Amino acid sequence: MRIIFRTLSLAALLLWAGTAVAAVDIAGVKVDEALSVAGTRLQLNGAGVRYKGPFKVYVGDLYATRPVKSLDELIAAPGPKRLGMTFLREINSAEFGKMLTRGIEDNVSRSEVSKIIPGMIKMGDIFAANKAFAPGDVCVLEWDPAKGLSVWVKGKLQAEPMNDPVFFRALMSIWFGHSPADWKLKDELLGVKP
Repeated sequence: MRIIFRTLSLAALLLWAGTAVAAVDIAGVKVDEALSVAGTRLQLNGAGVRYKGPFKVYVGDLYATRPVKSLDELIAAPGPKRLGMTFLREINSAEFGKMLTRGIEDNVSRSEVSKIIPGMIKMGDIFAANKAFAPGDVCVLEWDPAKGLSVWVKGKLQAEPMNDPVFFRALMSIWFGHSPADWKLKDELLGVKP
């Protein structure tokens, strides 16, 4: 795993330096070096595996217009951002939605939660409509400052974008907040060396 992490860190470093590097393979998932969101080229910031106990749940990847090392830097980075999850095992989407809700509650105050209830309800509806994720299914969260948060599940846009920066920050706190769902994945997505 350290070799994969070092390879990914080196790949990310070379990408930001402008050198072309082939896509990285993590747990059998191809992670692209760059992609485009809303016509803006984003670079891979980092990627890693989300574990729940001993089980691999998904490969996460984070893209931004510049390198980011924290939640504050991610939110402050100009332009679009993208967090993707490629599932490695079958998971009930209602259970996954509950994990996201718990992740938000672990990272934001009660007063903040009360401000983002509409976004949480909308996310709950999205996951309720998609009964389960199978290995290879992809869920993508894209933030475009001009439109808001778009949620893609299995290649399909799930609803109109949610233009609520407070909700987007709360959602990203699941991965990058003070109490992330997976500390190791947080470091991998942010390109932080262990």
